Amino acid sequence: MNKNQTVSLIIPTLNAEPWLAGLLSSLVRQTLLPDEILLIDSGSTDGTLAIAEGYIRRYPVIRLYQIQQQDFDHGGTRTMAARKTTGEILIFMTQDAVPAEDRALELLIRSFASNQQLAAAYGRQLPVQDATFFGEHLRLFNYPEKPQLRCQQDWGIYGFKTVFISNSFAAWRRDLLREQGYFPGQLLFGEDTVALAKMLEKGYYVAYVSDAAVYHSHNYSIAQDFKRYFDIGVLHETQAQYLLQHGGPAGAGRKYVLSELTLLAKKKKYYLLPEALLRNLSKFIAYKVGRRFKMLPSDWPARLSMNPGWWSKSL
Repeated sequence: MNKNQTVSLIIPTLNAEPWLAGLLSSLVRQTLLPDEILLIDSGSTDGTLAIAEGYIRRYPVIRLYQIQQQDFDHGGTRTMAARKTTGEILIFMTQDAVPAEDRALELLIRSFASNQQLAAAYGRQLPVQDATFFGEHLRLFNYPEKPQLRCQQDWGIYGFKTVFISNSFAAWRRDLLREQGYFPGQLLFGEDTVALAKMLEKGYYVAYVSDAAVYHSHNYSIAQDFKRYFDIGVLHETQAQYLLQHGGPAGAGRKYVLSELTLLAKKKKYYLLPEALLRNLSKFIAYKVGRRFKMLPSDWPARLSMNPGWWSKSL
């Protein structure tokens, strides 16, 4: 990155009390301190605002902007936040993603210095200390040890993973992101993936920076996994022109199951085999149902979704 380029960090929050103090403490220790850190809070009712205000008093680079919870939109809110900042590099994080070391931000954006065609970069997500086997495996599968540099022509190598990115810890070049109106609004989720897919179509690159890492994972139940994969199916159905133009995620799904079974055997956790099979069957069914959400009774999608409130104001 050009040393004169400015950096803005944007973090949406909602009842972030369990993580926010640790996250902000880690951020202000970074070897690269962003020029501004903008917290976008959507109606927290716990101690989030008090924690934020305490850090704002000590660190002027931190700002807080509040919106109503019903106004939060994954893409729209991040777009609004981007327009309230000035950095040439925009870093997005989630409230529960904590840098694994003090150089995480510096390492993440370093890639922009050597590649003018680089539109975005995202870091590695490591499982948190109390991650379950399934939470751990998901992170190990999606975020390998080796870095990657991908473009549109790499579908034959990476398949559906070519357009993979996560705004839990990602950096974007503002000028390129602004050209396409930042992130698409009114999506169930996946604003980052759709934005990246559009950039790759224009000939730009994305970097996976494996040595820039955060701790971030979820211990989802089988029911939560079902809802998550139902939502993925909905996203793929509604955004097929960007996400499925070169094929679907079937190949990645097979690799995921094989990887999970391999790790299960390596750790000799054979007692988890029935749960692993049930989870993967549940995900498969949920994804297929999500792809056919338009055929469901009108009140079913909200019940099956991890984001039920979205359905009352969309589609």
